[in-house]
Amino acid sequence: MLGLQLATDPRWVKIVEKNIEEILVDHAYCEQKAASNAISLIVQYPQYTDLVEAMTAICQEEMEHFQMVFQKLKDRGLSLGFERKDPYVNDLATYLKRGKVNSTPAGVFVNKMLFAAMIEARSCERFKILSEEIDDADLRVFYRSLMESEARHYTTFLGFARKYGNGIDVEAAWKEFLAFEANLMARYGKKETIHG
Repeated sequence: MLGLQLATDPRWVKIVEKNIEEILVDHAYCEQKAASNAISLIVQYPQYTDLVEAMTAICQEEMEHFQMVFQKLKDRGLSLGFERKDPYVNDLATYLKRGKVNSTPAGVFVNKMLFAAMIEARSCERFKILSEEIDDADLRVFYRSLMESEARHYTTFLGFARKYGNGIDVEAAWKEFLAFEANLMARYGKKETIHG
């Protein structure tokens, strides 16, 4: 369903299990950044009433998830710490900035939607792996519950790209982006972070 072309190596979970604090802190900031992105899209595209409504809901849900992850940290006697850099997200953004559809307003919009969709798709895939493979029973249940919302967000962003991508071949752009992401993921999966 997600269309990702390279699955995460299941051994990534073993890396995560060695540093639960790091994955939870990284995850908390991923949720916060997703909420911030939704707010930015509201500010940039207020003319799309349905997008504003959807982004408002996503922002609220992402902040609820942030609170849930933060609570997991507190329950384990851990603290939030400072934001981590996300090289995966930076690599995706760099690719889109150099892409073919970036020069028009519609192209910029489509890129923003594809960018968010890809992050949600990969997060969903990672949450699924955690829900099935991590030894921590509490986190297995936790990540299963979050996985479903990530999948909804992924389809929401792709839907808006298709709806408002006037004149852009969204399917071709998405297919090329998926191929790039698969090559990119060959370098990742070695850190205890959501996208690392």
